[in-house]
Amino acid sequence: MAREERRLDFASRPMGGPVPAAQEGPAETGARDGAHQTLSRGQAAFVALAGLLAALGVALDPNGAMIVIHHLFFGVFLLGGFTRLAAACTPLPPARVPSLVDADLPTYTIIAPLYREAEVVAELVQNLIAIDYPRDRLQALIVLEADDEITKAAVRAIDLPAFVQVLIAPPGAPKTKPRACNHALDRARGELVVIYDAEDMPDPGQLREAAARFAASDTRVACLQAPLRIEDPGFSLFLPSQFRLEYAAHFEVLLPALARWGLAFPLGGTSNHFRTAALRAVGGWDPYNVTEDADVGFRLAAAGHRLGVISRPTWETAPTTVEQWLPQRARWIKGHMQTLAVHARGQVPRQPRNAVALILTLAQSVASSHLHGPVMAVAIVVAIIDYIPDAAFGIPALDLMLYVLGWSSAAIAGARGVMRAGGRPKSLHLLGMPAYWLFQSVAAVKALHQFITAPHRWDKTRHAPRSGPPHP
Repeated sequence: MAREERRLDFASRPMGGPVPAAQEGPAETGARDGAHQTLSRGQAAFVALAGLLAALGVALDPNGAMIVIHHLFFGVFLLGGFTRLAAACTPLPPARVPSLVDADLPTYTIIAPLYREAEVVAELVQNLIAIDYPRDRLQALIVLEADDEITKAAVRAIDLPAFVQVLIAPPGAPKTKPRACNHALDRARGELVVIYDAEDMPDPGQLREAAARFAASDTRVACLQAPLRIEDPGFSLFLPSQFRLEYAAHFEVLLPALARWGLAFPLGGTSNHFRTAALRAVGGWDPYNVTEDADVGFRLAAAGHRLGVISRPTWETAPTTVEQWLPQRARWIKGHMQTLAVHARGQVPRQPRNAVALILTLAQSVASSHLHGPVMAVAIVVAIIDYIPDAAFGIPALDLMLYVLGWSSAAIAGARGVMRAGGRPKSLHLLGMPAYWLFQSVAAVKALHQFITAPHRWDKTRHAPRSGPPHP
């Protein structure tokens, strides 16, 4: 027990000396734009003017307003459909790179920020122990919050291996994952650094693959994203099956295609492998952004760096109830809105490739999540009203083609992603995708409300220990 107590006290002793000014976050220096400012004055004025014009349009010409909304919906989903279809037709990037002998492997730091994760911390430590990497070149930093007594007690009960150390993030605001990660980054000794979440089960060879890929790439490649794979829960609940399908399309199809096209993309919340120097050069993570992963990917790209992908996965569990899923998804949408606001007023609009990437990823997904539910509800009501007089639907051919394109492109990308992950797509899950999109719009309403009233609030996702090994 005394050994674990000393490791917990280690948090108060900096490993790398004072933090250089360039590494301090926006809250300390005020020099870097970030999500601490939700909207700039110009953006706030633009939103207010757009809202006023929209309200006037609805009041003065409701039919014209509906036509504009219809065209906006059509354009957003047409863009999304063609992007997914193109991604599904894009071959994976070359996966094989020369492996490195142990003597050539760089030092590596794992950062695992935890908050109220007492139930899974022992499992996380076992997953870290299973990683195949020389222990003399490996540093794992588990970051806890100062007031999280339950998780600290759980850590004290574990016989930690020598390469695993515990940091206590100092009290302060905002109490977010990126703030905890920055605290650990200041003390990271590795040339490379990776983030893992509490529930993560990374492939034991993932660090070796990332190190080899960095060694074979030019120095502009600053981050490699490992695919996140959702474990098959063994039963066909709606939310887990759709969550798994969504992750397969995103991490096995869309992100590899964007990397192949040379475009930036929003990183996943975990299993991002960074060159430590490049990450520090852009200031680490934005502690006020609730999707710090999406933000830092575009910040690296704006600074002239490139992003890539690797093939060895990290296994995660899916939310099984609406109570678990809704706060998490609302936080993601809100964070994507924060990231859009920050980068729309930054360098990205003046960088054509990065601007295209921002539109294809975050702008399209945020717009579709907000538009899909309301527009589909209106379309259903209009269809019913149209059906009643003559028992016939009068759906315009272009709208019908859009629905078919939207679903089929998403289904193709999802099915291809599941197969790339070693699974078998199920027809019932593919047919359920449109219903899942309606759930996304419910989360979007919550996200928009929080974006206005509580932009930096971090809704915590609770995790439970696994009952067995993951099933693809």
